[in-house]
Amino acid sequence: MQTALAIRHVAFEDLGTLGEVLARRGVAVAYAEAPLDDLAALDPLAPDLLVVLGGPIGAYEEEAYPVVRDELRLLDKRLAAGRPTLGICLGSQLMARALGARVHPGARKEIGWAPLELTAAGARSCLAELGGAPVLHWHGDTFELPDGAVRLASTAPCANQAFAWGRCALGLQFHVEVTARGLERWLVGHACEIAATPGVTVAGLRADTARWGPALEQAGHRVLARWLDEAEAA
Repeated sequence: MQTALAIRHVAFEDLGTLGEVLARRGVAVAYAEAPLDDLAALDPLAPDLLVVLGGPIGAYEEEAYPVVRDELRLLDKRLAAGRPTLGICLGSQLMARALGARVHPGARKEIGWAPLELTAAGARSCLAELGGAPVLHWHGDTFELPDGAVRLASTAPCANQAFAWGRCALGLQFHVEVTARGLERWLVGHACEIAATPGVTVAGLRADTARWGPALEQAGHRVLARWLDEAEAA
């Protein structure tokens, strides 16, 4: 049986639709809780798939959160070995930093629903399955494109929304995995950030999620299933 390990930073940012895709494929999924578990003890090459999920800390905050160092070491070894690796939001930022790129605060926070602008490479990638529909953005940091990576998508506030590195590593700054039901936990968990961000409200996020969330769930299944197929074939 194939295995997947997901590194989770906060309980409500989980695998979402990716968990559903993996379950349909019979993949055994385990979570490692970044704030509690000993990530340094993990074998970086053992799982067939490694997913590093989002969270409200920075990929450059290892002094405050020493687990960041363990995640960077894990990703460094995993990526060097060419093993299938997916990073979402903070996970993509950690991947970029592990590949030598700079991670830093963006010009402004990007929270809410908006479409991506795909590059030519992105239009040939699994992201084409999104069909131009809005996706969920929820980040304040961004990253430079790592050497050797291929940019797949951008938005006006964030040039690097997605990148591929080799054939088995995908970094997504946006959230393709989120479900409309699961986002209700985000609205509680990120209440302080929502209140502190001009132009962002719980009511607005909920209304946009009702409008765009169901389509993203369907498209997210296709994106993730296609990427898994391509990674397995590599």
